[in-house]
Amino acid sequence: MKMPCCKAALPNVLILLILWVPQSQATTLETELLALKAAVQAHRIEQDVTTLAGFGTRHTLSDTESNERGIGAARRWIEAEFRRISLACGGCLEIQVKGASISGEPRIPEPTDVVNVIAILRGVTDPNRYVLMSGDIDSRVSDPMDAISDSPGANDNASGMAGVLEAARVLSQHRFAASIVLAGLSGEEQGLFGGKILAEQAKAEGWYIEAVLNNDMIGNISGINGVVDNTSVRVFSEGTRAIETEAERRLRRFTGGEVDSPSRNIARYIDNLADRYFDNLDVMMIYRLDRFGRGGHHRPFNEVGFPGVRIMETNEHYDRQHQDL
Repeated sequence: MKMPCCKAALPNVLILLILWVPQSQATTLETELLALKAAVQAHRIEQDVTTLAGFGTRHTLSDTESNERGIGAARRWIEAEFRRISLACGGCLEIQVKGASISGEPRIPEPTDVVNVIAILRGVTDPNRYVLMSGDIDSRVSDPMDAISDSPGANDNASGMAGVLEAARVLSQHRFAASIVLAGLSGEEQGLFGGKILAEQAKAEGWYIEAVLNNDMIGNISGINGVVDNTSVRVFSEGTRAIETEAERRLRRFTGGEVDSPSRNIARYIDNLADRYFDNLDVMMIYRLDRFGRGGHHRPFNEVGFPGVRIMETNEHYDRQHQDL
């Protein structure tokens, strides 16, 4: 694992902090941000990617009983890691393991438990205000129904999950006005079900979510196009909100605002932070919800009205995603 995995995680850590530091503390903000940046350790991210890939497959339909292989072993390890991190901060994290039984779907035909593992660092004075960072637990090979073959998913998406775990280690050493949710989401490759489950939970519990930061493939620097680049990252964001009403659509038609959505402003904010705090990291704002014909776990949150973006590598290598080994 090279530095880009660490670089991709760093802006997210800074975003999570800066959204909660009161403006009255602006004089100390710079110092805190730089300290957080220095606290992120690439070797820990690499170790987490290696551990997750070592479960062989993390397919949503894979074994849930083994402690060495399959989605069950992976999510129990993530839960244990969150608990270890919480122990180091005096029990500061609220760990939740929640899911739903899904069936009758093209990629989940039989009843299957899709389980998320999340850690919440509750805010001190404004706990119902949230920023959420997510990574995907699951992996797959070319056949989305193949739950047996090796599917280590080091980049797609152990890298994103490792970024979330590292953010938990760093941010749990601090306290903030509002709440931080660090989420491992399942069922992404089978239909974004983990995101749907958590988005529904957030709506039901009345969370005020300011931003969803979806880490999806943040570890690869060598594109299938031959380009090797560890100095840039892409941020995808929706323009027109999915929950826009007909009246809002009509007003927007005459007044503009197609690029002024909350999600797009999160992307701008990420770009601004990178310009201010990183000497050699260019944030490329992509004015689309996601890549053509593809999807990510920010989308279920967008669909119910929460602002969110996808953060990922610039040059993709399609043999390092969910293709057969």
